[in-house]
Amino acid sequence: MSFQAYLDNIQAKTGKSPADFRKLAAKKSFADKDGLKAGIKAGDIIAWLKRDFELGHGHAMAIVALLKGSKAEGDR
Repeated sequence: MSFQAYLDNIQAKTGKSPADFRKLAAKKSFADKDGLKAGIKAGDIIAWLKRDFELGHGHAMAIVALLKGSKAEGDR
């Protein structure tokens, strides 16, 4: 499955776009405009996404990658 397919599936399930997840992560102090904040662990974000959005591990990891900036919207 492509990275974009993960993002599309996440949006279909949650109604939240990648931009929405960036904003939500910033509100929770996980990330800022430059990506993940120093000291934030992927496990913390994964736990939040699983708890609040019922995402599976792979889909949560896609959001982590998005927040880290290692993948951008539209990457295929």
